[in-house]
This record gives sequence, C-alpha cells and structure tokens, in this order.
Amino acid sequence: MPQIRVNGVDTPRRRPLTLQPSLLDEARKVAASEGVALNQFINVAVAEKLAALRTASYFEERAARADMTKALHILSRAGKDQLPVKGDELPPKSY
Repeated sequence: MPQIRVNGVDTPRRRPLTLQPSLLDEARKVAASEGVALNQFINVAVAEKLAALRTASYFEERAARADMTKALHILSRAGKDQLPVKGDELPPKSY
C-alpha cells in the first residue's frame, strides 16, 4: 500500500473503495462477528486473496520446471519391498 510520511511516520494512504451493497453488508456482519474494524477485515481479506494467488503462481512455476521422468522414477522406488508403517495400512475393503 502506498504510504505517506506524517510527522516522520509512514502512514497508509486512504483510498476510496466501492463495494456492492450486499458485499458491504456481509463484510460488516463478518467484521463485527470477528470483533474487528471493517477496514481491518477488508485489509486481511485482500492479503489472504493475494497470498492464495501467489501460492497458485508458485506451484505453477514449480510444475513447469518439474522433471516428470525423474519424479516418476523416485515414486516407483517409494516403499518398494517394505510393508506400510503401522497406521498407514489401507482399510479393509467392505463390499
């Protein structure tokens, strides 16, 4: 968020925000139920959305760099000739 300096302290700039009335009403209700100011609720909601988008981008970038042949080779060796660790067994089939 762009900041301005007031008395030597960085302060967030105010930005007008227009929300649909139904969204604004719901945001107010949720903010009140969480015991936070509407502004704080909106800031957290935007931060969470940005984090989710960045996470998706991160995994897309990682997937693009993946070596599928190497990954499949590693997976083919996983647990070979070993019984599952206690608690990791598949449940019995119930037909």
